[in-house]
Amino acid sequence: MSAAAGTLRIATRKSPLALWQAEHVAERLRRAHAGLHVELVPMSTKGDQILDRSLAAIGGKGLFIKELEIALEERRADIAVHSMKDVPGEVPHGFAIASVLERGDPRDALLAPRAARVEDLPQGARVGTSSPRRQAQLLAVRPDLRIEALRGNVNTRVGRLDTGELDAIILACAGLIRMGWESRITGRLAPSAYLPAVGQGIIGIECRSDDAHTRSLLEVLNHAPTRIVLDAERGFAGRLGGSCQSPIAAHATLTGTRLTLDGLVAEPDGSRLLRDSITGSADQPRWLGEQLADRVLAAGAGPLLERLRND
Repeated sequence: MSAAAGTLRIATRKSPLALWQAEHVAERLRRAHAGLHVELVPMSTKGDQILDRSLAAIGGKGLFIKELEIALEERRADIAVHSMKDVPGEVPHGFAIASVLERGDPRDALLAPRAARVEDLPQGARVGTSSPRRQAQLLAVRPDLRIEALRGNVNTRVGRLDTGELDAIILACAGLIRMGWESRITGRLAPSAYLPAVGQGIIGIECRSDDAHTRSLLEVLNHAPTRIVLDAERGFAGRLGGSCQSPIAAHATLTGTRLTLDGLVAEPDGSRLLRDSITGSADQPRWLGEQLADRVLAAGAGPLLERLRND
């Protein structure tokens, strides 16, 4: 435990999950650095405020973090805590993801009163998700499903299931577990069949790239194996240049010094899935991700992504 006097301010969204994650990071920092005062700076982002339209329609997942980065830039906060699946492929100049915590469960969760598997859902079931990635993979298996937009916090989303408005919803396992909702999970979707979002289950901590003092405080929290798999997944997505309109998925696993990455690009209606995998040394995770992306692009992902960007 090091001695670190002073105050560290954490910019965070106001959603219950974001506040849980920020407080979790705050407590880890307090334990690691005696004398360090850590306080939360909650703020509402555009992504939290506009709930009647899909993220794709209002500018993408980056809307969840732009205001937090402005707070860092204006020195109203020192760090920001993010769900890495919400962080765009390129971090803006002047910022850095200084640390990542050990990955939680990366899988997607099925919440359905009468089903433990997607295959068990009734014919024509109404399934809530606003993720093009989830939609594509669900429809590839079950083209009969009726996909309905699902926005808002976990309470709001689960509420639509409990009222019978939806037959099932798909959420991230990690968020449900962190919020104490694990008992609501009726099925966990195996990555072998349903690839998760890039960075799903990983909490990342962002700061100004030139803030050496803050970066030194954050070093103790960094989980190196998680950083390796994250870099591979983000390398894949970054090379593809996809946006939140693009059904892109990736999942990396580390075994000793060997890294395996599965990646996917899909048509939103599930009619075409371009999926491939690669295994290599963990020494160059981003390069491995880019290599896999090049293979998927060569298989036809380029025109598909370009069309989606222009739609």
